[in-house]
Parts: sequence; structure tokens; C-alpha cells
Amino acid sequence: ITLRGAAQTRDVVLAGKVVAVLPIDPARDEIVLIRQFRLPAHLANGRGDLIETVAGRVEPGEQPAETARRECAEEIGVKPDGLIELFTYLTTPGLTDEEVTVFLAAVDASRIPERTDAAGEQIDIVRVPVDAAIDALTLGTVRNGLLLIALQWLALNRGRIAELLRASNPA
Repeated sequence: ITLRGAAQTRDVVLAGKVVAVLPIDPARDEIVLIRQFRLPAHLANGRGDLIETVAGRVEPGEQPAETARRECAEEIGVKPDGLIELFTYLTTPGLTDEEVTVFLAAVDASRIPERTDAAGEQIDIVRVPVDAAIDALTLGTVRNGLLLIALQWLALNRGRIAELLRASNPA
């Protein structure tokens, strides 16, 4: 490809559009995360058992919000009561075209099972107090980029969540 007058040759991973969803139960002050094994992480450092956000690829003809609702139902067993699009970013623009849209989803954590088997993935569900999740940032125990960015957003915007959810679902 020639861009800005210079020829460029690059290896590019074509991954497309993805959503990441941070499910939150404001009444219980908890977030809902998932734990699953990731072979590439295991190959990178031997620690493939990761805590993550709900996430998935946007299917052809599907809007990101539809994907977010579908992935919540598949991975944590419930559809969100409310859904807010937060922001979109490129994960590694020097390597891939993967673009992630991050959502905040209001859920009732009491309705969520301990485990799901979404599309053949073995997923354990983890309910975490918001304070503990934010503390994990300080402790450096978060190793998944999607979760790291979502928790940073949560730490910066925690005081506005009730207002954002009300605005997205006016009575």
C-alpha cells in the first residue's frame, strides 16, 4: 500500500469489530466478570487463565449494541436491563484492524449463574465488588487489556454511573 507518498509493507491481522461489555449491578455495587482459558496468553507467559469482560465479535449485519446484548446472554446468562455505549478504540493499530466498542451494562447480578457454556467456551462467572475490581488496578493484577481499560473508565466515572443509567433509560 502506498500512503502519504511512501510504500508500506506490513503484516496485518484482520480481526474487525469487537465489543467489550462491563456488566454492573449498581444496587449490589458489583461488576460481573468471566474467567476463561486463553491459549495465546498461555503461550505468551504460561498464565492463560484470565479474568475478562464479556466480549465478542460483531457478526455481519449486526450492530455493536446487538452484539453486546447477545454476548451478555451467552457469556453471563442474562441480557442487560440497560446498555450504554462508552467509547471505541483500536487495540493495536500497528498490528491489527481490531476496533473495540466498550459498553456498560446494567444487570441484576442475583440472576446470574456461576457458570455458562457459551458456544463451547468454558466460562466461570465472577461477581466482584467494585472496590475490589478498582483495587486490582493498583495491585497490577489485571492482565487483560479490555478489562484494564474498562476498569480505568469505571474508576474515573464511578460517581456518574447512576446518572448515566437513568439517562439511557428514561422513565
